[in-house]
Amino acid sequence: MEITLSPIATVVGGRSEVSDDYWGGVQSVIRLNEDLPLDTLKGLEEFSHLEVVWHFSKGSDADVHLGARHPRNNPDWPETGTFVHRNHRRPARIAVSHPRLLSVDGRDLHVEDLDAVDGTPIYDIAPWFAEFGPRGEVCQPTWPGEMLSRYWEKRSDT
Repeated sequence: MEITLSPIATVVGGRSEVSDDYWGGVQSVIRLNEDLPLDTLKGLEEFSHLEVVWHFSKGSDADVHLGARHPRNNPDWPETGTFVHRNHRRPARIAVSHPRLLSVDGRDLHVEDLDAVDGTPIYDIAPWFAEFGPRGEVCQPTWPGEMLSRYWEKRSDT
C-alpha cells in the first residue's frame, strides 16, 4: 500500500545547513500551514515537548542506501543495516524529533532542539506524552553513544 503525505507545517529559521552534530540550543519555528484552522493547536501550549515527524528534504533518492554500512563511515563502528541508522539514507527519508516547546504564537510553534533545517516540511505534530516513552529497560550498543556524544552540544561559533 502506498500513502501520500502533504506537509502541515514548515520549519522557519534555526539552522540552514545539515550537520551531524551541535544541535543543542538551536531555536526555530514550526509554522502551521494557513489552510489549517488555528484551533488545531488549542491546548498544545500546556506541553513541554513535541513529537514532530518531518522529511529529510535536503536529501535525495540517490542518497538512499539499502544494506549494511559503517555509521558515519567510521570503520571503528560495526557495519549495521539501513534500519539501524537514523538519517536521510533511509528509504522514506522520514525523521522523528522531540523538541522542547517554548511557546505558541498564532500559527508559530517556537521550539528548541529541533534537528531539522530551515524550510523542512513537517508532516505531523503531537504533544509528547511521558506515558508513550519506552517501557522497560532501554539498551543499545556503545557506538551510538560515541557517535552522538556531540549531537546535542551547542556550536561554539554561535
